[in-house]
Amino acid sequence: MIEIIKAIMLGIIEGVTEFLPISSTGHLYLANEFVKLKEPTAFINMFMVVIQFGAIMAVIFLYFNKLNPWARNKGKLEQRQTWMLWGKVILAVLPSVIIGLPLNDWMDAHLTSWQVISATLIIYGILFILIENFNRHRTATFSNLNQLPIKLAILIGLFQVLSLVPGTSRSGATILGAIMIGASRYVATEFSFFLAIPTMFGASLLKMTKYLVHGNTFTGMQLMVLFTGVFVSFVVAYLAIKFLLNYIQHNDFKAFGWYRIILGIAVMVYFGLTS
Repeated sequence: MIEIIKAIMLGIIEGVTEFLPISSTGHLYLANEFVKLKEPTAFINMFMVVIQFGAIMAVIFLYFNKLNPWARNKGKLEQRQTWMLWGKVILAVLPSVIIGLPLNDWMDAHLTSWQVISATLIIYGILFILIENFNRHRTATFSNLNQLPIKLAILIGLFQVLSLVPGTSRSGATILGAIMIGASRYVATEFSFFLAIPTMFGASLLKMTKYLVHGNTFTGMQLMVLFTGVFVSFVVAYLAIKFLLNYIQHNDFKAFGWYRIILGIAVMVYFGLTS
């Protein structure tokens, strides 16, 4: 029973942090110091990635009609715009596939450390504050997702490559990149959500495949832990997405920047004193 409770706690952390620009990896890494699953390392490493699948499903559930080109209530123009949106998303995800796949194992082995995570939390926190201050009196060039040109969608995909470094935050990197090239906060956030679907689905599938290919299997308890974590992350991510979309209509991202800086310093102090 205690393992299920731990899975619920980790699912909550994943659901809250996956789409807020504060790094789910950084939070899960820190949480793992206090909420340790009593399972083999291979299972824990797989769990920490596959738990994201629940968050993916939350995006699909919320935006099913918008992402469905065959929706009956859509005319030909809206269907064409939906296909164009999917085209932009697929093109934007290619840089992460091309660069991320060959480096995946190396990144896991060399960059998953408290030093890297605390540094990226702080650096991107500062960037959020600086960019929001810079944009204070600027008007966004793209306030409608359909206006976003293909070449700029690909550029946002290049920013997503930065999130391969733990602690960066996939949503943080893509939202920052989109805002820098002229997207409104709302457009930047929504495109980040949609970009997450193939990115996180691919990461989850890759991790699960590696887990099984290496000869690992599931016990009944492990399946319950995995299902619990995924389900809880789905529910919490659904609420987190709705919160974020409402929040950015009246606020900027500086609060998240300050939060990242404080968390990065806390990680640095904690692990510096205990290591």
